[in-house]
Amino acid sequence: MSRTVYLNGAYVPEEEAMVSVFDRGFLFADGIYEVTAVLDGKICEFEGHVKRLERSLGVLDMPMPVDKDELLEIHRELVKRNNLDQGAIYLQVTRGAADRDFVYPKNVKQTLVLFTQAKTLTDDKAGIKVIAAPDIRWGRRDVKTVQLLAPSMCKMMAKAAGKDDAWMVEDGFVTEGSSNNAYIVTKEGKIVTRNLSNSILHGITRSSVLRIAAEMDMEIEERAFTIAEAQDAAEAFITAATTFVCPVLEIDGATIGDGKPGPVATRLNTVYIEEARKGAI
Repeated sequence: MSRTVYLNGAYVPEEEAMVSVFDRGFLFADGIYEVTAVLDGKICEFEGHVKRLERSLGVLDMPMPVDKDELLEIHRELVKRNNLDQGAIYLQVTRGAADRDFVYPKNVKQTLVLFTQAKTLTDDKAGIKVIAAPDIRWGRRDVKTVQLLAPSMCKMMAKAAGKDDAWMVEDGFVTEGSSNNAYIVTKEGKIVTRNLSNSILHGITRSSVLRIAAEMDMEIEERAFTIAEAQDAAEAFITAATTFVCPVLEIDGATIGDGKPGPVATRLNTVYIEEARKGAI
């Protein structure tokens, strides 16, 4: 059975969901997206994702296509219609369809698409292996646009090397993973992650995990770090909306710690899932 997707006010079978070839998301990557986790049929971190969506749209001079309450109802209806217990809801807003022109069109109806993806989120995290790759993305990585070719290329570089993902490097320092925020844990037990700026995505899971770590009296330092420092760390891990907290076991061929998921990442993942379940709506 095919999924039911949401497209511009209608719930339709995925085979019938069609978008114009003149849509600016297709022609210019002129759009914003969000991915929200679903646990036990409930939406996780909804408020954070909506706030980031509003911020990203604002940078591109686009309004919200529907208000927050209606957006929540769309999420819930998709969960219901697709009988989704665990997984994700993908949301995309584009400026809409108009004849091809670099200038933003006026009085064009936006395109709003949402669909579900079933995925087990709460399994034990075995850990991943990453490589370093040059960060060739545009300068506003804090805006969650649909122009994801550069991260996709980095991911494919990792796959070609027999690894799981890439940590992108700019001016000698790690920015983030291809679709996640990056962290190390020093031998002294300090969590280090890149500070917020235009250089990285302001992760919703990142924010929650750092809050949880602070509440657990873990020391946190938000600064740039190098691949060499990461290779010498006691632990490394990533965070993202549908991976939660996932250990990194190897970086550019160097084993991190004892090559097994470390206690900090494992504990943070457990507590994050507990908190996400409590706050899901």
